[in-house]
Amino acid sequence: MAKYPWLSLWLSAANTWAGAARGFWTAEMQRQQNAMLDEMTKRTTGSATKT
Repeated sequence: MAKYPWLSLWLSAANTWAGAARGFWTAEMQRQQNAMLDEMTKRTTGSATKT
């Protein structure tokens, strides 16, 4: 048995929440990177075809 069961429970819940938050922010960062890459690709290919 853990010496401090409530602390263990609280830390476990905090770790679960932190993992979910990390997943959310990682996905958001990926979405922004994809949007930036798409915009850069559109500008690059758009300027090349306007000659």
